[in-house]
Amino acid sequence: MSAISPLTLASYKPSKKPRMLVVDDEPDNLDLLYRTFRRDFKVLRAESGVEALEVLSQEGEVAVIISDQRMPEMKGTEFLSKTVPDFPDTVRIILTGFTDVEDLVDAINAGQVYRYITKPWDPDELKGVVDRASETYDLLKQQNEALHIAEKQSKLMQTVGQLAAQAMDLSELLTFLVNGFGQILAADACTLILTEDRGVGCYGEADASTVAANEMVKAAIASQSTQSATNIQSEALSSDTLYTNGTQCHTVTPVVYQGDTLAALSLQWNTAYTTVSDVAQLLSIIAPQLALCLKSATV
Repeated sequence: MSAISPLTLASYKPSKKPRMLVVDDEPDNLDLLYRTFRRDFKVLRAESGVEALEVLSQEGEVAVIISDQRMPEMKGTEFLSKTVPDFPDTVRIILTGFTDVEDLVDAINAGQVYRYITKPWDPDELKGVVDRASETYDLLKQQNEALHIAEKQSKLMQTVGQLAAQAMDLSELLTFLVNGFGQILAADACTLILTEDRGVGCYGEADASTVAANEMVKAAIASQSTQSATNIQSEALSSDTLYTNGTQCHTVTPVVYQGDTLAALSLQWNTAYTTVSDVAQLLSIIAPQLALCLKSATV
């Protein structure tokens, strides 16, 4: 499944249903948990901590994990602690049929366990806990996505801001900018084309003449408005020479200073992202500062 956009955290995989993993060495308990939650969740199952780690390595992040505490080979708290480094946002719940206070308290204090439920559990209570756990996961993901995007914005602003403190000729400046923007936004190609043939900078798979001839680039310069496309390889756009290397997404941001178009910033991705609208929005915030920088460099 492709991510929503280049700004999406790598661990995030959107789904119509939240995903959860249930872990118990007793098949009857696994079946009961599956039947309890299958209407509202995509439920993955494992009969041990070792098997559960293999499931996560194959399937990726889940919203909620419910694990039995007393299992062969590995206790539930030990298994859950191993999931924290790779899946810090996942919400973890322990099922326990005995008093194992020290392990549970240590796990809860370490942030590895959200709640513990005693066996036999009350279905309504467990459903309520899991619903709140899923809501907690969604909130964490939203907060982390917002922080992630803010970090990208800060890095882009710093990239442009650094130019004032460095002595570069125009060619070096353009190269510095496209390298920074391309790397920060994980693009496969980034091109900054100055109007009136005053210069161009390329990063990655970009070819300056091919980018300059692209219709989206021409439209962005002429209209002074951002142009974006996704799913390029399945559309008529795929015949464009620029996209023969497998480009799936493309966005072009015009750089405008006091009504004059100074440049076009083109970014391409070979990944089939669902949208690049948030990238375009972020670049529109950076564009005025970039325009000031380019205006000073081309006077």
